[in-house]
Amino acid sequence: MRIKRNENHHSYRCWLTPDEYKQLKQTAGSYRDSLIVQLGGEVGLRSFEIPQVCPKHITQVDGHARLRVPEGKDTEGSGGKPRDAYLPEQVESEVLRYANVEEIDRDEPIIDLTERSVQRRVKETAERVGEETGNADWQKVSSHDLRRYYAQTLLVRERMNPRVVMEVGGWSSFSAIEPYLNAPTAGVVNEEFEGTTLS
Repeated sequence: MRIKRNENHHSYRCWLTPDEYKQLKQTAGSYRDSLIVQLGGEVGLRSFEIPQVCPKHITQVDGHARLRVPEGKDTEGSGGKPRDAYLPEQVESEVLRYANVEEIDRDEPIIDLTERSVQRRVKETAERVGEETGNADWQKVSSHDLRRYYAQTLLVRERMNPRVVMEVGGWSSFSAIEPYLNAPTAGVVNEEFEGTTLS
């Protein structure tokens, strides 16, 4: 995990590795809390967007699932903009199973919590990982770091087209998505140049 203190000196930005993300998801205290982690880390939802989505917001486009976010972040002063987040097949299955077991109607929120409660559930899960591992850095992890993990995974690990990531993640510009990316280490720089025509 790489950590950077924010300018306000009261909060941090944390970049989780895939193994750390998996550990966070597995440590969730309930099925619902695991879904919260997945909706942030694998669908890219913000903490205030997670309580908005209902089963009716799941649609199919050419055999691939989308999750309609009714009101995303207002980045241009025109009110919260809706967007269609890509919903991975495994997360779709988990969401539908949870909705079925909990008897959630099509118009009811899948995660019936406030934004603050969503943030708290992620924080408590991260703190539990810290207690289990003895690593105090987990106390710095927040729900927003799940969205950071999402962006880092798609843009760096999967090398996805940035325009696609911006579309499904609700980022309005390259400058808006840039803070989610971690500065490359010397090892990463070396790996990127190995085998190129410049090396």
